[in-house]
Amino acid sequence: MGANSELIQALDQIEKEKGISKEILLKAIEDSLHAACKNHLGKSDNIKVTINRKNGDVKVVAEKKIVDVVEDPVLEISLVEAQLLYSKYEVGDTVEIEVTPKNFGRIAAQKAKQVVVQKIREEERKVLYNQYYGKEKDIVTGIVQRYNGKNISINLGKVDTVLAESEQVKGEVFKQNDRIKLYVVEVKDKKGPKLTVSRSHPDLVKRLFETEVTEVKDGIVEIKSIAREAGSRTKMAVYSNDPDVDPVGACVGMNGQRVNAVVNELHDEKIDIINWSEDPAKLIENALSPSKVVSVEVSPTEKSAKVVVPDYQLSLAIGREGQNARLAAKLTGYKIDIKSETQAMEFKKAQAKKEQDVLNGVVEEVPDDGLMDYETVMKELNESHKRDKEYNE
Repeated sequence: MGANSELIQALDQIEKEKGISKEILLKAIEDSLHAACKNHLGKSDNIKVTINRKNGDVKVVAEKKIVDVVEDPVLEISLVEAQLLYSKYEVGDTVEIEVTPKNFGRIAAQKAKQVVVQKIREEERKVLYNQYYGKEKDIVTGIVQRYNGKNISINLGKVDTVLAESEQVKGEVFKQNDRIKLYVVEVKDKKGPKLTVSRSHPDLVKRLFETEVTEVKDGIVEIKSIAREAGSRTKMAVYSNDPDVDPVGACVGMNGQRVNAVVNELHDEKIDIINWSEDPAKLIENALSPSKVVSVEVSPTEKSAKVVVPDYQLSLAIGREGQNARLAAKLTGYKIDIKSETQAMEFKKAQAKKEQDVLNGVVEEVPDDGLMDYETVMKELNESHKRDKEYNE
């Protein structure tokens, strides 16, 4: 069996094992040989290189125009010479002359090897990219390799990626060979897939619930909104498309099994799951859970709300360092002003007195934005903590 036949056999094997079309490889080899012809023949514009698809033989032909007087022997041929090949040729016709160089078999073998190796690499990179592109906006499992400064090298199986410091959760520390879940933010094609991954993205929580909760995966329960302070707390609003399915119960699971699986993966990050409502007032009330709410006054045009809570629950509604109120605002998209019942009552009294004073001409009306200054907030929080303690005792 000749070397050319072996080439065809090798391409057949590559097509079978790698899934790369033999025809694509043969075309690429022909193009490569065409470029090589320029070095041997001076020009390649009128050159055609063909590889026999059955036996692998390489043939190089030059297309030449038949003329009366030859000025460029590379591109032209005389009528006399042409008629030696075929007596019926006339001036103006085009004739194909074989010009295969003597050592072209060796060159062809070298070029074929180079092209095949390059194409296999390209196709493998393309397959990998397509495989991981389908994982964009989804979660993948990675194995921690090592810390590079503050970044972490992660192996995802067939590709490596880096968990940047900006995408990490403060306080999370991993050991070599730890298996961790990552959210794929973006996949770019940089001679293969280049992934941007995250542990702090809110949608990591969403995808983890899709993995754990069948009803979410099937679309029966929808995660309508999510707000996250990674490593500390997440609030998630859920809605059921089936009146017989409790969305919060489905996400929590029997004995908290489902939500606990997510919490464990997130290293004990707290997760509040609330019912979604189209009514902004009801949604805001739910979002401030676990605090009870007395009343909610909503201004849809300004996307703001004034909320009154029981005196003993003011600190719970606001949360440590304002976290509960902040997450509720992110979840609902509303700016939320929270007051205790006593504050609300005093505010109303002050407003009524101010209005009366204006009517009596005592003072000029001063606009009130309904917001408390820092000192007042801290004073009220301290008093609220004291009331909470007394209430619990």
